[in-house]
Amino acid sequence: MAIKGSFQEVFPAIPADIDASAFDESRVPQHIAVIMDGNGRWAKARGMSRSAGHKAGIKAVRECITAANDIGVRYLTLYSFSTENWNRPKAEVDGLMVLFAKTMLAELKGLDEEHVRVRFLGDMASLPKATREAFQEATERTAANTGMTLALAVNYGGRAEILDATRKLAQQAKDGLLDPASIGFDDISANLYTAGMPDPDLLIRSSGECRISNFLLWQIAYSEMYITPTLWPDFDRYELLRAILDFQHRNRRFGGV
Repeated sequence: MAIKGSFQEVFPAIPADIDASAFDESRVPQHIAVIMDGNGRWAKARGMSRSAGHKAGIKAVRECITAANDIGVRYLTLYSFSTENWNRPKAEVDGLMVLFAKTMLAELKGLDEEHVRVRFLGDMASLPKATREAFQEATERTAANTGMTLALAVNYGGRAEILDATRKLAQQAKDGLLDPASIGFDDISANLYTAGMPDPDLLIRSSGECRISNFLLWQIAYSEMYITPTLWPDFDRYELLRAILDFQHRNRRFGGV
């Protein structure tokens, strides 16, 4: 998938510390996964509520999606809400669920026009009705799109995903449809929420935290990791470019020499 327009159109105001000449269009990661972290700290530093931080983070989401799509990323996975996030204050969680639904419906027309296919990773059944319905509309409306796939991990946990896949395989074996001795890596991958998607080439985490947070535990076995101290609401297309340039300078060996 080639870059849309020119590099200068996608990145019109490149900061002085970025060497734009180092960008290799042929080595854009096929799949980028992002742990979006820092909304709360961003808001606290400004004397604002955590909810205000989450709303500010929407701009960064939009910026990341647009830039990734424009430079030819085929899959973009955003960690939006984990299975552990239900432990946050109820008012914050309720606000997030409303924000998810409103934002999805507000952005859907633009995503569809850009031929972006939207899919969701996680346990959708446990989400509030309005949020589920907004996500279902997005899934159905963009199902036939052939551009970038935008995967939003909501009510997602890596361990829960692997547990669900294990249960599916166990049921298939119980029903006589699968020989347990024949189960391989591909069988597990085919039963994960990400079935049909390639593993991430690049995992980005904002806010400087150095942990995976139960995200895509199976899929990131050989992903390159990029951690930036930038808080998520301040993450823009140039932060994405920095991550990609860093990725392009690495030698991916996948356990080899």
